[in-house]
Amino acid sequence: MSSPRISSPATSSPGGAPVLREVVPPERRRAGKRAGAFLGAAVLAGIVAYAVLVPMLAGTDQKLTDFGSARLPPSSAHLFGTDHAGRDLFVRLASGLRVSLLIAVLCAVLAMVLGMLVGAVSAALGGRADRIIMRCIDAVNAVPHLLLGVVIVAMFRGSVTAIIASIALTHWTQVARIVRAEVLSLRGLEYVEASYLLGGTRAQVLWRHFLPAALGQGTVATVMLLPHAIWHESTLSFLGLGLSPDRASLGTLLQEAQAEVMLGGWWALAFPALLLVCTTLAIAACGAGLVSKTGGRS
Repeated sequence: MSSPRISSPATSSPGGAPVLREVVPPERRRAGKRAGAFLGAAVLAGIVAYAVLVPMLAGTDQKLTDFGSARLPPSSAHLFGTDHAGRDLFVRLASGLRVSLLIAVLCAVLAMVLGMLVGAVSAALGGRADRIIMRCIDAVNAVPHLLLGVVIVAMFRGSVTAIIASIALTHWTQVARIVRAEVLSLRGLEYVEASYLLGGTRAQVLWRHFLPAALGQGTVATVMLLPHAIWHESTLSFLGLGLSPDRASLGTLLQEAQAEVMLGGWWALAFPALLLVCTTLAIAACGAGLVSKTGGRS
């Protein structure tokens, strides 16, 4: 039996008559979030399967050029059409998506490790050390992430390591704040105080209690960072500051699509853009489901 909707009084209308506001029951909200998470997980599974399997099973190399088949529209022979060099975009886009996903995962993991360490140490130390660390985090957040990423990548243009570093070093602060808040809520618990009374050092308590307890919140925060990492890499590559043009990624494909669209090749832009949006929305839906399930801090 479905939960009934509840009407609660809200502010009065201009005429003076009360306006009833419909309140959705918490059970229905949770069910909607679960459905969104399942849908996002299903879409993400299909996208990952496409990125992993297509380059392996394709009979052609995504770098193989065939100028006699340049700029062909989508068809049964080329599902996503071809680019200016006659390369099959269905295969090339799968390879580019795989590269973008790998970079995003590496960036998120590095941001998670750095953020968890800094956030947990800051909360464990407390006092002046905690305030100094948090002011440093505020200073990092004050600089636009994309601008800081551009500065880092510009010094090592085309380097995958520089791209990963630029994304990880601009997104770890969110994880640090969430983990710090979690550790602060644990400091006064009995088992933590007992560990100190039994002779445990701050480092031991941090390693045995704080970090394991904050791992769940750190993981949720890391999942929520993945869409940002994908967009960050795509933006850098689109601006010509990311991967070299011979390496396919969502960003480099979008950069190449600028010239294709001017010549009527709309498919060169439509499919990478659609895949970029679907991927980030699917990951965000999965992350929202994790936040709802674990009570994670946003």
